[in-house]
Amino acid sequence: MILLIIAAALVLFLGIGFYNANKLQHIHIQKTVHIQSDIQTTFDNVAYLKNFTKWSPFYEADPVQKTSIKGPDGQVGAQFHWEGNKGKDLGYQETKEIKPLKYIRMECNIQKPFKANPTFEYSFIQTGTLIKVTQDFKLKSSFIDSFFMWLFRAKKDMEKMNGRGMELLKKVSEK
Repeated sequence: MILLIIAAALVLFLGIGFYNANKLQHIHIQKTVHIQSDIQTTFDNVAYLKNFTKWSPFYEADPVQKTSIKGPDGQVGAQFHWEGNKGKDLGYQETKEIKPLKYIRMECNIQKPFKANPTFEYSFIQTGTLIKVTQDFKLKSSFIDSFFMWLFRAKKDMEKMNGRGMELLKKVSEK
């Protein structure tokens, strides 16, 4: 009887996990912030990777991480490399598309603590004295990776980190 209850609980757990993992194979998180600054300053804070440590929530969490920039900063092809958390975090992001003062798309290549290739897209719209910046984060994952993301509530952490990054971008741009 006990084995039957354990087996039923396991089947229920896996069923719920697989259902939720299926929903996490395509993650889209959108965050918007309104910044009281000029559009050039705000745009440059995102376009120039040398500014990333000023508003990165990952750098805020691990300010001793090693970072470097490769390629022409502020242009397509520029890469921001990081190694942090005592070697447990490793990867880079690369600028893939820029439409001056309007749009930036970056692709990440995360190697540790897990392999992933999310994209970040930023759009900039000036409305009066405010700059509306919208960040679109997208991640496609395998079913197995999605199961573990569900198990460890990774999407909630991603939403929190992306929101914090936009708060820090606002703070830095308004200085």
